[in-house]
Amino acid sequence: MSNLRELCKGLPLHPLPENKGRREGIPHAPVRTPNLSPEEKQLALKNILAPEFAQELKLYGHIYMAYPIQNYPCKTKSAAAIMHMIMNNLDPSVAQFPQELVTYGGNGQVFSNWAQFRLVMSYLSEMTEEQTLVMYSGHPLGLFPSSPSAPRLVITNGMVIPNYSSRMEYEKLFAMGVTMYGQMTAGSYCYIGPQGIVHGTVLTVLNAGRRYLGVEDLSGKVFVTSGLGGMSGAQAKASVIAGCVGVIAEVDKAALLKRHQQGWLMEVTDNLDHCIKRLREARKKKIVLSLGYHGNVVDLWERLVHELDTTGELLVDLGSDQTSCHNPFNGGYYPVQLSFQEANQLMATNPAKFRDLVKESLKRHVAAINRLAEKNFFFWDYGNAFLLEAQRAGADVMRKGGNKTEFRYPSYVQHIMGDIFSLGFGPFRWVCTSGDPQDLVTTDLLATSVLEEAIKHGVKDSVKQQYADNIRWIREAGKHKLVVGSQARILYSDQKGRVAIAVAINQGIAQGKIKAPVVLSRDHHDVSGTDSPFRETSNIYDGSAFCADMAVQNFVGDAFRGATWVALHNGGGVGWGEVINGGFGLVLDGTEEAERKARMMLNWDVSNGVSRLTNLVPLILSRVHYLFLVPQILILPFLPSSILPKILGKSYLAPR
Repeated sequence: MSNLRELCKGLPLHPLPENKGRREGIPHAPVRTPNLSPEEKQLALKNILAPEFAQELKLYGHIYMAYPIQNYPCKTKSAAAIMHMIMNNLDPSVAQFPQELVTYGGNGQVFSNWAQFRLVMSYLSEMTEEQTLVMYSGHPLGLFPSSPSAPRLVITNGMVIPNYSSRMEYEKLFAMGVTMYGQMTAGSYCYIGPQGIVHGTVLTVLNAGRRYLGVEDLSGKVFVTSGLGGMSGAQAKASVIAGCVGVIAEVDKAALLKRHQQGWLMEVTDNLDHCIKRLREARKKKIVLSLGYHGNVVDLWERLVHELDTTGELLVDLGSDQTSCHNPFNGGYYPVQLSFQEANQLMATNPAKFRDLVKESLKRHVAAINRLAEKNFFFWDYGNAFLLEAQRAGADVMRKGGNKTEFRYPSYVQHIMGDIFSLGFGPFRWVCTSGDPQDLVTTDLLATSVLEEAIKHGVKDSVKQQYADNIRWIREAGKHKLVVGSQARILYSDQKGRVAIAVAINQGIAQGKIKAPVVLSRDHHDVSGTDSPFRETSNIYDGSAFCADMAVQNFVGDAFRGATWVALHNGGGVGWGEVINGGFGLVLDGTEEAERKARMMLNWDVSNGVSRLTNLVPLILSRVHYLFLVPQILILPFLPSSILPKILGKSYLAPR
């Protein structure tokens, strides 16, 4: 405990701890090449307050200052819960590059450097229920007086003036230590490991089979994709749960072996001939399989084209991509022409040449997919900016006659998940801060009971199907060993379900069935959390897909309705300058006040997005003179769509 208290005292400046360099045995972020001028380099060092870090800036293109990670003492339950979530984001079993404070996505930072981490831990250890910690892109501004009903923590990441929100400017601003890319749940301290995307990926693959192949049973169907890192690591597990043959390419051997050792990936190979042979066997015998190919996905796609052209056999049914293509020139996408090691070296020594090779690789990547798509093969963009970056590279991806958010292949929101979001269903999650697996079992049982009770009392068929899918998901969760890091669970639920689950869990804490507070959260990729024209709002066709009012209003509304902490980010998923998104954390501690906050905040957190997705807000303002309201819930957006035209004169539901 003495060491924990020392770490909570803040920065040890006299003397500074020894910089031991990059630790062996864990993955590391690629070297950054921000192209700072001499004046900007001096400013970067001045911002960190110490010339001792000049060598780190020179070697890695950013200043990290890495120290050991521990648990820390604090004065309030809220602060303890925030600490728990931060620790999980940086757990080596969870984080993609733990020493560089990157949780997932290649550059999704928890903090910009370890000095910020220590300062935040110090502030949290001193925080009372009448203070709020303010965070500017990883920088703790300080503790400020507030009220017990206010958020304990307010985070903004990457809030750059729009005209300067470019990728080139970002690299400089990050190197100078003045902003950072928080991805979605990395910089908001709400990541729960790859489980956070497994459920969504399962739903996506299952519904892709229904929509594109016309089948409910995916046995013998082959799904090819790439990426086994932070978020993309879910694809292997999702393939197995969906019951298909999943073949996932990954260039980073450490990431591939990590997923295999965790039991998320059944088999691995670095031999393309063996990969194709195993794929054929599993396809023919309808074996459920997740096969990791250690190699470049472009080689895999081109080999599948070769098999088609030489044998006439189409070996793949469904395809996507989960490279970190939002960050293609800094380790998010590795060109097929180079090995992993060669690419990392060239990225640092000749970034212009590396950029050209990435563009050439993207064109080859798309050309192979286009050839396969001439047959009964279906591809979708998984919201990682793959098609956007391919288009910028000159690949043949544009849809004839489409608008600028429409490519020849749809995003998964446009064709698959958009309708689910419109119902109010999205990735709701909770974390048991006790760390006790039995607490997670208890919350699973409570959530299952809540959904079963809702079905019993009668819901629409579309809602009933979603509830039934989630009941099955929870019951099978233990079998699939989904927990990596914190004791967490995710499911897709609507407004009614989220509120009911929150109330049940809070009562479970009050009754002693659950040993410690539970944190409620969600992915920013949700009904209301994100404005992203190439992903979450790509199915909005009224011209407002490039507007960010929804995400900002959600952040503000959650803050004064009871959230324990709130976050608003530039970037996430599709990349810097392409999206505004936000999230929250809400601590349940068994009190009546916690239940009141949960009811109020969760209602708004969903209904805001449902209203937006049905395109009713402008109509309501212009055509309706008064509204019937219940606390924080607008009734009108939840009326059956058949009634709306009679009220408003015309249906403005977004086409899907």
